[in-house]
Amino acid sequence: MDSDVEPVLSTGPLLLIAAAAVAVLLFLIMKVRLHAFLALIVVSLLTALATRIPLSEVVPTVVDGLGGTLGNVALLVALGAILGRLLEISGGAQVLADALVGRTRDNRAALALGVAALLFGFPIFFDAGLVVFLPILFTVARRLGGSLLTFGLPVAGAFAMMHAFVPPHPGPVAAAGLIDANVGLVLVFGLAIGLPTWFVGSYLFGVLMGRRIHVPVPQLLARSDELERETAERTPPRFRSVLLILLLPLVLIFGETGLSTLEEQGTVDGDNPVVQAVRMVGQTPVALLIAVLVAIVVCGLAQRRSREEVEQITDGAFGPVASIILITGAGGMFGAVLRASGIGDALADTLEETGMPVILAAFVVAVALRVSQGSATVALITAASLISPVVETGDFSEAYKALTVIAIAAGATVLSHVNDSGFWLVGRFFDMDVKTTLKTWTVMVTLIGGIGFLLAFAVSAFV
Repeated sequence: MDSDVEPVLSTGPLLLIAAAAVAVLLFLIMKVRLHAFLALIVVSLLTALATRIPLSEVVPTVVDGLGGTLGNVALLVALGAILGRLLEISGGAQVLADALVGRTRDNRAALALGVAALLFGFPIFFDAGLVVFLPILFTVARRLGGSLLTFGLPVAGAFAMMHAFVPPHPGPVAAAGLIDANVGLVLVFGLAIGLPTWFVGSYLFGVLMGRRIHVPVPQLLARSDELERETAERTPPRFRSVLLILLLPLVLIFGETGLSTLEEQGTVDGDNPVVQAVRMVGQTPVALLIAVLVAIVVCGLAQRRSREEVEQITDGAFGPVASIILITGAGGMFGAVLRASGIGDALADTLEETGMPVILAAFVVAVALRVSQGSATVALITAASLISPVVETGDFSEAYKALTVIAIAAGATVLSHVNDSGFWLVGRFFDMDVKTTLKTWTVMVTLIGGIGFLLAFAVSAFV
């Protein structure tokens, strides 16, 4: 619905309203202590009124923003929570954690988890990857002790970087198509720039923050003492079985994204029933559902649990994540209002007219869009759309165009804050308040985006 609303204010007032909206939201959450879900609704409505969205369109705009985000997030979070709870209760997460980190008690455990998240993050979206990985992360953090940030930031940063920088994720693939960049080169530069960027901006930063800020492991997926004793009496799943459960959705999703890329390149026929079937099964919600059903067998029934016990385990996964789902949806509502108001377009248009080098303008436009409306994917696609006419009229090499996509991805990664669903997802799952999330998650993704752009900009001078 927000796409049908025509902005009526000029750039100056829109910028002031955007700044005021974010300030009011932070004030309500951090000082008034109003629940984030309610604060986001209030500020979304006030912003819609201040930007003169027609009164008849205010409620449809916010509802569409909420519903659209929930449609993408609720299924993934709910299915991922079930999968995570089954792995945790069955002892599967402990088995995998033992295999990943062994008996080490230094920072290599955080590095091992981060590398595993990088591998898992190649085909899977940020939200789904983080949720599926949580029981493993929490198990390792509880066993080794210290701050959750030491282990959590490298994991969250790995999924965030892969989601923005590396095809076959939708943002970089769409951006490459819009500016006619070679997807293969985007993949090469995405990994070549993204991996060292993650190591410095996420892993090393996570270790540093873990020493400075203690964040205890939340009880979100923790087992009760009674359940701990009951689980100890059962044989945990084998490492191969746990790995199969985690890799199954990744393989299915990778098959879908790979076929999608091949279809866009004209290599495969998208109308082929087999291709359509594989792509349907590889859709993230379906892939996670299949993994959950396999986990019910491997982590439930195979441990001689009754169907009633398995049902109780499944039902127990929903309560802890209900608040996360609603807050994430409300963040999408706020982002929808900002998009409908024309704030993102006004910022991007202004920056595009400054005469910057293309790769720098692409980064700055993506930053403006990211800050103003929250979604990294939306910022990626919109910035690429705005930059594409400039790229088409210039004589740029294929490598330069691929690096421009990486610059856009970097700009779309920085400064995740209160209008980004990922901000709330990480903050709530890690049980951090808004101030701590800003000091940790926001700073980390800004480092990832900033370092990634500097590397892309430096390489662009030689191509």
